[in-house]
Formats: sequence, structure tokens, C-alpha cells
Amino acid sequence: MLSQTAEYALRAVVALSSGNEDARTAQDLAKESQVPLDYLSKVLNSLSKAGIVSARRGRRGGFQTTRPAASLTVLEVVTAVDPLKRIKSCPLGLQAHAVNLCPLHRKLDDAVKSVEDAFASTTIASVCEEPCDAAA
Repeated sequence: MLSQTAEYALRAVVALSSGNEDARTAQDLAKESQVPLDYLSKVLNSLSKAGIVSARRGRRGGFQTTRPAASLTVLEVVTAVDPLKRIKSCPLGLQAHAVNLCPLHRKLDDAVKSVEDAFASTTIASVCEEPCDAAA
């Protein structure tokens, strides 16, 4: 459902939001989030452009989130790197469906909307606080 990029972005933001508030290097984040460093650098760049993380150079430099995890949603992180695709017109280009989506594409778009709503109502803090289920 989520792209690899969105998954990596969520891992990085959760890692940045867990524990101390000190800036973290890309190398440290790559190890902790298990994201390849080269890929993580691109993800962090996108998150920085979206204003979700900030980068500080020099000694004690690194990356930090720009807002508390309680005010940052999963949807914001996903949208920053790879927005969910809503269906606005018939993907098949059928003229009969130009104004209204057919029942199939309406259902598919409704499912994407449900995911958007769930992500919009889920903060990064709640993800960090939720215990992992060892059986999953």
C-alpha cells in the first residue's frame, strides 16, 4: 500500500521522534531505522523541503523534527515524500465516467480516502507510544 519511500520516511521520523531531542546524523538514523544511507539522504531532503525535519551543519549537527511528534501526523510524512493517489477521473479514460466515477473506481477512491483519514488522525507520537506486538 505504501511506497518504499513513504515507509522509509516514516521509519526516519519515528526514529527522530523517539528518545532524546538531540540532532541525529544521517548515519545514526540509517542504522536505527534500517534504511540504506543513500536512500535515507534523499528521503531526509524531501522531509526537509516539506518542513518536517530540519538539518543543522557542523559539530552537534544532524537532523531533527521541526515540530513535536504529537502535532505531526502520519499523513503529513507520507504526503511529503509520496502522496496517496486519489482517483479524480476514470483511469480508463472512458467518456461515460468523465463526471462520475464508476462503482469500482468509487470504491477504490473511498478506500484511499479511508487510509488518508486514518493517517491524518494518527500522530507520530501515538505511533512511538504504541507497543510492538511480538506476535505480528
